[in-house]
Amino acid sequence: MTISTISKPHERLAEILAGEMEAVNTLIRTRMASEHAPRIPEVTAHLVEAGGKRLRPMLTLAAARLFGYGGDHHIRLAATVEFIHTATLLHDDVVDESAQRRGRPTANLLWDNKSSVLVGDYLFSRSFQLMVETGSLRVLDILANASATIAEGEVLQMTAATDLRTDEAVYLQVVRGKTAALFSAATEVGGVIAGASEEQVRALFSYGDALGIAFQIADDLLDYQGDSKATGKNVGDDFRERKLTLPVIKAVAQATPDERAFWERTIEKGRQQDGDLDLALNLMRKYGTLEETRTDALAWAAKAKTALTALPDHELRDLLGDLADYVVSRLS
Repeated sequence: MTISTISKPHERLAEILAGEMEAVNTLIRTRMASEHAPRIPEVTAHLVEAGGKRLRPMLTLAAARLFGYGGDHHIRLAATVEFIHTATLLHDDVVDESAQRRGRPTANLLWDNKSSVLVGDYLFSRSFQLMVETGSLRVLDILANASATIAEGEVLQMTAATDLRTDEAVYLQVVRGKTAALFSAATEVGGVIAGASEEQVRALFSYGDALGIAFQIADDLLDYQGDSKATGKNVGDDFRERKLTLPVIKAVAQATPDERAFWERTIEKGRQQDGDLDLALNLMRKYGTLEETRTDALAWAAKAKTALTALPDHELRDLLGDLADYVVSRLS
């Protein structure tokens, strides 16, 4: 496969960073091993080897290369980011009682909840070992804060998910926690380890933050109007799981008393019946909330691209801009 035959930005990024990503994958396989508990590599390998775009570690590698970094600490940091991400997925599947991840049965389904939680804890511990090996307190601070923010975001989502008082500000706080925090940390530590200026490090953080928000808003919108073959989800899964995402939050904010009673029954109380999804979609169309959500996603993607202007002129900077466009291109 050559550059000219690759159209998707994350695939072009993967090809440019292929050598470094191979080193990251080797490090991941080495560090997820356990001499005394064979269940650990079994569970971890099931998820790590299942595929996925590895977007977050590639963001770390790309940020470091943007500034001409010549060491190997970015490899450790990219593996760290992937371990944190994998640990959160293991825990999320237990919390959400999920049965499928990346088209395969979840670890908690194949083994049990205890194994998923404990192996997730193991990966978090491994991630902190890798951070420490860089010898950078600044890096440790960024990734430790991101880990805390992710956990905080998940707890906030758990308490706010079925509460109709949840507004767009709370939604944004949840998204910044569960998705954007690791995107922004991934780009930020790449710049820090490569010796980027404070202005450039802030720009990398802003890019990752906006990219992560655009990514999550797009995902939430696609749940209501996406192609199930492309997304791997059935249309309306979030509704059936009683998740208050942005399109619904916008509709609830404008609801009449009768409409609010509908949302209370289906989301807060979970008493859903045939035809409710169609009615929910009609209410979102009535108030134009699907289109408003699309506009919000595009605006965050534009913010991500604007942040890149502070970075050096480089093919990777252009590719990161293309990536911001790509995460919302699915909404056209």
